[in-house]
Amino acid sequence: MDNVEFTYLYRDGGNYKKWGRVVFSNPDRLDSDSVEKDLRLALLQDGLFIASQIRVPEVFLYAGGEFSFDDHCYHELDGTRQTPEAATDAHGRSISEFLVEANREAAVGWRAFDPYDSEGSISSYLTSLFSPATRPTTLGSDKL
Repeated sequence: MDNVEFTYLYRDGGNYKKWGRVVFSNPDRLDSDSVEKDLRLALLQDGLFIASQIRVPEVFLYAGGEFSFDDHCYHELDGTRQTPEAATDAHGRSISEFLVEANREAAVGWRAFDPYDSEGSISSYLTSLFSPATRPTTLGSDKL
């Protein structure tokens, strides 16, 4: 039985790309062409999606907090194909379960976010420095 490889990418505004892939088990023997067609119906125009909503690894170019004005939050479906490779999905989902999840998230709505405010960003780091939970206290500051 062939599994199904889901290939996707992050493409910034300057057309720089970084690829990702996840292999899903395929106990229902779904054809990769029909899987891709169903996925494209669930995703935004041009196959765009929010990776965290469907629990696939984010492959941003700005990992580590080095942002540019070309950065955004969307990943893009490249395609699907049958593969004899072993499943690699960190959540142990089959391709059928992944399709259900993608359709559920599409119904909820793809939640865009500003990469400058995402976890690991410099903005997130600076905010954490000044939040009450992480701010150091000084003697007597609790009486202010």
